[in-house]
Amino acid sequence: MPRAQPGAVSVLLVCTGNVCRSPAAEVLLRAGLGRRSGLRVASAGLEARVGEPVDEPMRRLLADRGLSTAAAAARQLTPDLVRAADLVLTMTTQQRAGVVAQVPVAVRRTFTLREFAELAALVAPEVGAGGPVARLRALVQAAPRARARREAGPGHDDVEDPFRRPEAVHARALAAIDDAVATLLAALGRPRSDAA
Repeated sequence: MPRAQPGAVSVLLVCTGNVCRSPAAEVLLRAGLGRRSGLRVASAGLEARVGEPVDEPMRRLLADRGLSTAAAAARQLTPDLVRAADLVLTMTTQQRAGVVAQVPVAVRRTFTLREFAELAALVAPEVGAGGPVARLRALVQAAPRARARREAGPGHDDVEDPFRRPEAVHARALAAIDDAVATLLAALGRPRSDAA
């Protein structure tokens, strides 16, 4: 499957079951980017609970923010999905390794969500002006070279798995995802107050 056609840029968010973390990140990022950003956002799971909706506690937390997950249904990650994505963002370092094991050539465009958000914030001042598509392309190119400048180590990169755990764990996971998405949106020139 070929990469996205010229002009289109896609972001693929990945977790284990595709029922908690990656769909939450997908919904938050899509909402923050707005409808005319030129970026396509999707999600999948390494061990997806195929066809299942977003887990109820996460669905409620997102609904409390006015965000719908009604259209979400878990799907299995495939090598074709990875190859077609311009940027792959996982919820843990182990998931990142799983993605890269499937498609080794994706190593330079596969990050954890928290890692990429931090790297994007570091390099955003260096990538110049432009809309979300141009900025994301530039951030993906610049991010690998900025890894040595990070203050947080890999232990900070994982978003804990809330599946079948108390709602407080879902809330903690969502807060970590929301923080990373907000940082990424700012690096894309779409701060939360402007995004709609």
